[in-house]
Amino acid sequence: MKMGFRWFGKEQDSVTLEQIRQIPGMDGVVTSLMDIPVGEVWPLERLKSLKQRVNDYGLQLEVIESVNIHEDIKLGLNTRDKYIQAYIETMDNLAQVGVKVICYNFMPVLDWVRTELAKPLEDGSTTMAYKDEHVYKINPQDLAAHVDEQTYGFDLPGWEPERLKEISAAIDMYKNVSEQQYWDNIKYFLDSVIPYAEKYDIKLAIHPDDPPWPIFGLPRVITDRENIQKFLNLNNSPYNGLTLCTGSLGANRQNDIPSIIREFGSQGRIHFAHVRNLKFEPGRDFYESAHLSRCGSLDIFEIVKAFYDIKFDGYIRPDHGRMIWGEKGRPGYGLYDRALGATYIQGLWEAIDKLHFSTDIAEINL
Repeated sequence: MKMGFRWFGKEQDSVTLEQIRQIPGMDGVVTSLMDIPVGEVWPLERLKSLKQRVNDYGLQLEVIESVNIHEDIKLGLNTRDKYIQAYIETMDNLAQVGVKVICYNFMPVLDWVRTELAKPLEDGSTTMAYKDEHVYKINPQDLAAHVDEQTYGFDLPGWEPERLKEISAAIDMYKNVSEQQYWDNIKYFLDSVIPYAEKYDIKLAIHPDDPPWPIFGLPRVITDRENIQKFLNLNNSPYNGLTLCTGSLGANRQNDIPSIIREFGSQGRIHFAHVRNLKFEPGRDFYESAHLSRCGSLDIFEIVKAFYDIKFDGYIRPDHGRMIWGEKGRPGYGLYDRALGATYIQGLWEAIDKLHFSTDIAEINL
């Protein structure tokens, strides 16, 4: 396992590379060029500069999150090929600076959805939360405005201002797109880009839908074991794989996360991982808790053990954290709670590794 940390760039993040390098065991950052409009090629010189800046702090740049998919590709419009070509050129440029994994998603219009970005908890911290009834009582444009009011001036991934301006119109474009058509559009994209992923030796890792159920009538398909296998079967290349996000999949209480890790990890199809915990509330509601197992509803020990058992050697990053100790920053992406999460995950890994080693020695002595 390698440990990574999401960083939004010098101009877009309250957390600095100097701070990230001080987190014990940190190997690299997971970042992107957030100012490049979706569908445009990421310039090679910009990527070289970004890589150098990261390397100057003793960190690696091997995972990009995200190179977003243009809506024309998701909709299957006649214009999609030019955006796919731009995606391929970006893949080429990323490979030239040593990137090994691209995390992306195929969620239509909206990326991850929360109804509250600063829910107060009993200990005085705040966190992101989802309430089902709020989604169904509000129109998409009002939800976007509500979320935007809680960002402290930061652009949230998947909730960029240019995306939010036309959100209702964008949703309307999907009214005649069936779920099967959406699967067909995913396959068209994969079959177009995977040969180049193989050529450039750069793996594509799709992120599950968050939360893993339909929102505003939009198709959301990367939701559970069955649909993940269906996705992987669309293109059997080992370069077509997953970002295993425990929080996204874990929001569906029927998803057995350790079992899913073992199943798709044994196929060699997990290329990147987000580890976070969440606390179930009535119905489908949840809020994002501290990473410790006892703080939430997911067993993070069993999740980390599953990654250990499949001999996962890719990057794991601590995902959304609470805002603690008076920190102000991008909701879900402060320094302190994610740093605690990183050390907790590494502590579990070390304990599992040493216990496994001790057991092996004991068996040899027998």
